[in-house]
Amino acid sequence: MGAEVLERFPAGSPRGSWPAEEYAAQRRAAGEPATVVMDLKSDAFLVVRDED
Repeated sequence: MGAEVLERFPAGSPRGSWPAEEYAAQRRAAGEPATVVMDLKSDAFLVVRDED
């Protein structure tokens, strides 16, 4: 199983700001399955689409 990275966001967003979650919600609203995961090595949130 793999995942396609749709977008990446730095983890240091201002308090109360969730840009990765907002982007994933927009993708889901458009009918595209999107999930947010944390990439610890790069200290970033990734919005991914699972590949079956």
